[in-house]
Amino acid sequence: MKFSRLRLSGFKSFVEPTDLLIEPGLTGVVGPNGCGKSNLLEALRWVMGESSYKSMRASGMDD
Repeated sequence: MKFSRLRLSGFKSFVEPTDLLIEPGLTGVVGPNGCGKSNLLEALRWVMGESSYKSMRASGMDD
């Protein structure tokens, strides 16, 4: 499976709609602390079927 695009809207720190285009090859996610790197990866986990909110660093499914 390959991802080519991820659109986030209302997921954790991505309140406003955000589009991420994923180009072929190796993709790195870099940035300062608190900018949403982990939230981006957790969004991918959510899309892939993660259902445990505790493993997603949330207090409930509404977070």
